[in-house]
Amino acid sequence: MAFQKAVKGSILIGGGAVATVFGLSQLSQYRQKGHLASVEASECKTLQMQSHLPTRESQLQALQTSAFDVLVIGGGATGCGCALDAVTRGLNTALVERDDFSSGTSSRSTKLIHGGVRYLQKAIMRLDFEQYRMVKEALHERANLLEIAPNLSAPLPIMLPVYRWWQLPYYWVGIKLYDLVAGSQCLKSSYVLSKSKALELFPMLQKDKLVGAIVYYDGQHNDARMNLAIALTAARYGAATANYTEVVCLLKKTDPKSGKVRVCGARCRDVLTGQEFDVKAKCVINATGPFTDSVRKMDEKEVANICQPSAGVHIVMPGYYSPDNMGLLDPATSDGRVIFFLPWQKMTIAGTTDTATEVTHHPIPTEEDINFILTEVRNYLSCDVEVRRGDVLAAWSGIRPLVTDPGSKDTQSISRNHVVHVSDSGLVTIAGGKWTTYRSMAQDAIDAAVKAHNLHADSCKTVGLFLQGAGGWTPTLYIRLVQDYGLENEVAQHLAATYGDKAFEVAKLAQVTGKRWPIVGKRLVSEFPYIESEVEYAIQEYACTAVDIIARRTRLAFLNVQAAEEALPRIIEIMGKRLKWSEQKKKEELAEAKKFLYYEMGYKVRSEQLTDHGEISLTPRDIERYKKRFHMFDKDGKGFITILDVQRVLESINLQINECALHEILNEVDLNKNGQVELNEFLQLMNAIQKGYVSGSRLAVLMKTAEENIHQRNVISVDRSGGGL
Repeated sequence: MAFQKAVKGSILIGGGAVATVFGLSQLSQYRQKGHLASVEASECKTLQMQSHLPTRESQLQALQTSAFDVLVIGGGATGCGCALDAVTRGLNTALVERDDFSSGTSSRSTKLIHGGVRYLQKAIMRLDFEQYRMVKEALHERANLLEIAPNLSAPLPIMLPVYRWWQLPYYWVGIKLYDLVAGSQCLKSSYVLSKSKALELFPMLQKDKLVGAIVYYDGQHNDARMNLAIALTAARYGAATANYTEVVCLLKKTDPKSGKVRVCGARCRDVLTGQEFDVKAKCVINATGPFTDSVRKMDEKEVANICQPSAGVHIVMPGYYSPDNMGLLDPATSDGRVIFFLPWQKMTIAGTTDTATEVTHHPIPTEEDINFILTEVRNYLSCDVEVRRGDVLAAWSGIRPLVTDPGSKDTQSISRNHVVHVSDSGLVTIAGGKWTTYRSMAQDAIDAAVKAHNLHADSCKTVGLFLQGAGGWTPTLYIRLVQDYGLENEVAQHLAATYGDKAFEVAKLAQVTGKRWPIVGKRLVSEFPYIESEVEYAIQEYACTAVDIIARRTRLAFLNVQAAEEALPRIIEIMGKRLKWSEQKKKEELAEAKKFLYYEMGYKVRSEQLTDHGEISLTPRDIERYKKRFHMFDKDGKGFITILDVQRVLESINLQINECALHEILNEVDLNKNGQVELNEFLQLMNAIQKGYVSGSRLAVLMKTAEENIHQRNVISVDRSGGGL
C-alpha cells in the first residue's frame, strides 16, 4: 500500500512538472488576453446599442421581412452567445428558440463557473494535453464571465475536506496547479485549513477522522438570468431574437456557381399563434444542445447521431445545510462521481448525478437520483445534522449534451471539448462543451461560419463585452434603491444582483404597499424577495408564460416548488391583465405551470413521500395522540375535516387565514383530491414527518399550534383566578 502511494506521488510530481511548464508557458499569453479584453470591449463601443428592447412582435416582424447573414437555432447559452458574437461583428443576425430562452440545460446547471478541477486531475495523471487545454480555456472564460456580468456572478470559496493524512499533500498540489494554470486570472489563492478552522468555517461538516481541508475558488452565477442577459444584450445590439419560435424545416437552394445544394434559412412557426413563415439567411447555425441531432437530420436524414445525452439531477435544500459563503466538494463519491454542495440564492444546492438518458423536452428527476445525492450529503455532514428527505424543496434534471466528433476517425469516442462541424450543405453545428465556455464556443462557431460562407465580418469582440445590466452596476447600487424608492433591503439587494443597472426600471414599476415600510414593492411570496413589478418587467424581457416567470425570470421554481405554486395565481393575474388573457387562457396557464412544477421540478416525488413508504408505523401512543388532535377539528365525527372545520377551530382561538390559503394547505395533504383530509391521510402525514420523508407541512404545524392554544386557553392562570398571597 505504501509503495502504491509512493508511485502515485511520483506520477503526481511528474505530471505536476509537466503542468507547471504548460502553465508558465501560457502565463504571458493570459496577461495579453487580459489586455485584449479591454481593447476588444472598447472597440465594441462603436456599435449602436438600443436603449429599449424591441418587442417580441417587432422581432417576429423583422424575422419575416429581413435577409440575414446568420440564423442561429437555439436560445440556450451557446446559441445566445453565437447571436451576440455575430451581431457585434457586424453581421445581420437572427435567433429562434422553440421554447423560452434558457428553458433547457442552461437553466438546470450546478450554477458554477469553473475550469474543472477533476479534468485537471485527469490531465496530470494521464499526461493528457487536450484535457489540460480544456481546463486552461475554461479558466480564461471563467475570468471573463465574472468580469462582464459582475451582478450575476461572484467568486465562491469551495472546501475540499480531507480524511486521510496522505491525501492532504496530494490534493494541495493538485489545487495549487489549478491556481497556476489560471495564471494571472486566478480568483484567489487556495489555502490549507486545520481541522478546527475547517469546522469553524463549515460547522455542519463530519468531524470524525477529519484531518483538515483545502479551500479553492471558482465562480458561481444565476445561470438562467445569465443566459437571458446574453440574449437581451444581443437583441439590444440589433439581433432579431424570438422565443417560442420553432424551426419546422430547413430551407435549401442550389448554388448556381458550385451546383451544390446549400442551406439558406429555415421555415419557422410561432408556437403561440401557429403562424408559419420563412427566415432567409446565408448561414444557419445549429446550437440546440441535446437536440443537436434532430436539426442535423433536417439537413440530412441519414446522418448518424453524435449526441450522447447524460442526465444530471440537482436538489435544493434549506440554507441552514451550508454556510452562507462556503461550498463543499466531494471528490470521490461511493460510485466515483463528484458531488458539489453549494450555497445558492440563500438556499443549498447539491448535485449532480451522471446517468445515460433519452433526449426529452421535459426531463424528470427520479427518486433514485435524489436519494443518491442525499446519501452522499449524509456522508459529509455531521451526525448532529439530520438530512431529511422532506427537506428537499425542489429537484430538477438537466440533460448534458455529450458529443462525438463527426470529423474524427474514432467516431465512437466522446469529445471532452466542444465540436464545430460544417455539413456538405453548409449547416454549422456547435455542440458539447459546458456553460463556462459558451463564449469561446460561440467564437469558434462564428469563425467557422464566416470561413465556410465567405461572410464579411469583423474579428470577435465579445471578450470583455459587458452584458445588459453590468455597465452601471456597483456593489452598493442596492443602497440607492432603498434610499430612492423605499424598497426593503433584501428586495433591493435581489433587484441589483438580478437586473444590475436595470433594477431602477423594475423599481419604478413597483406598487405602493400602503405600509410605513417598505414604501413600495409587494412580494409575490413572503419568504422570497421577488416582487410583483418583476412580473410586469419580465413581459418586457419576452416572458410569455407563467412558467417563464417562476423558472427563469425569477428562480422560485428552482428554490421552492410550494412557494412557486403559491405565487402562481397572482403571477397569472398580473400577466393576464397585461397580455389580455381570457379566463380560459388563465386556467390553461395555471394548469401548465402546475404540471411543470409537478413533473420537472420535483413536486411529484415530493408529494409521493406521503404514500410510498408502506404501512403507518406509528406507535399506539402516537396514533392516539394524533387522533385526539384530528378530532379537535372533526367535531362531528365525520372521519374527515374540511376547510370549514379548520376555520371554525381557528376562529375559536382568534386566528384568521383566508380561504384560498386554507385550500392550498389542505390540498397538500389531500391525497385523493376529494376536497377533504381523512383521518388516514392525516396519520400518513404524521408518519412521514416522523420518518423525515416530509418536513414543513403547514397543516401539521397549524393543527399542533391550534391544539396548544386551546389547551392554554382552558388552563386558568394564577393571576386571572384572583392570585393570592
